[in-house]
Amino acid sequence: MKVTGFSFIRNAIKYQYPVKESILSVLPLVDEYIIAVGNSDDGTREMIAAIPSPKIKIIDTIWDESIRTGGTVLAEETNKAFNALPEDTDWAFYLQGDECLHEKDYPAIRAAMEKYLADKRVDGLLFKWLHFYGKYNYIGTGRRWYRKEIRIIRNDKNIISWKDAQGFRFKDQRKLKVKEIDAHIYHYGWVKPPKVSHKKGLVFHSIHDPAFTPTPEDEEKEFDYYRNIDRLDLFAGTHPAAMQEKIKQVDWEFEFDTRQRGFKNMKLKHRISHIIEDLTGYRPGEYKNYIKI
Repeated sequence: MKVTGFSFIRNAIKYQYPVKESILSVLPLVDEYIIAVGNSDDGTREMIAAIPSPKIKIIDTIWDESIRTGGTVLAEETNKAFNALPEDTDWAFYLQGDECLHEKDYPAIRAAMEKYLADKRVDGLLFKWLHFYGKYNYIGTGRRWYRKEIRIIRNDKNIISWKDAQGFRFKDQRKLKVKEIDAHIYHYGWVKPPKVSHKKGLVFHSIHDPAFTPTPEDEEKEFDYYRNIDRLDLFAGTHPAAMQEKIKQVDWEFEFDTRQRGFKNMKLKHRISHIIEDLTGYRPGEYKNYIKI
């Protein structure tokens, strides 16, 4: 069984993406790792090239600014890395630049890849999600946060990154058939200094809406972590070893009383949905970009 990791990134240092930590967290599970490094101006390529591993292969890319609508450029960059996978790869392991694995999940992930390797009904493997928000001790658990997504797929070039690169589908838009595994993706995209988080938000706004151009005043603002919290819970677990140094660097304030649940910012139907989810584990109307088998 051959496993190849793949991803894309651009300006990771400027926007404080933990891409180095992400790569280090997946390296023990892959035979090689391919990353499409976009035209950065902050030393991102040099940082990745300095990671001491012969498994890493960098592909230099130029982002196509003409396909920003809806975040399409993110999927295009993902596909560039995926299409560079060698033919003898069996499983393709995708992590975005703000996603990490916990070493405690390695045995379950490896076992699942081995178990379903010969089962051609299985197009990919489905992970559970932990979305960290504000600081490393809070996780987003409201409806704005997806609970599961595909991160391991077969090396089938009929599969493409879907829409803004959250997940995958076949080129004919069919959903992948997947097996859910007992492992988590640790998502750190919403844990940054408030000013950096705001600048990242401006970039994402422009990626999804080409007509948007931030003003100099916009650039100086800070992200308000307290605004529009739909629901946060305290995180009682441990973080991946690769993230430990990053966590020590927190130098901003954010505290939230999780007993509030953020319900005051929710529509009534979402409050009811949360009550049902708490009681049954079922989330009414949940978006699922996959078919579980």
